[in-house]
Amino acid sequence: MDTLATLEKRLQELDKEIRETKKRLPAHSTKPPVMMDLLALEDKYDMVMEKIKKLKS
Repeated sequence: MDTLATLEKRLQELDKEIRETKKRLPAHSTKPPVMMDLLALEDKYDMVMEKIKKLKS
């Protein structure tokens, strides 16, 4: 089972990955593979957030 500390650390890692991926996005004509990466990372971020909320409640 994930602990709150490990989930928060993972959340920080995902946040960093999301920021780096957004930097790879061009201003115009976004590339599908980069968008798919970004969407997948955001989905993982949301899942970790839900786990953290459940642990805190």
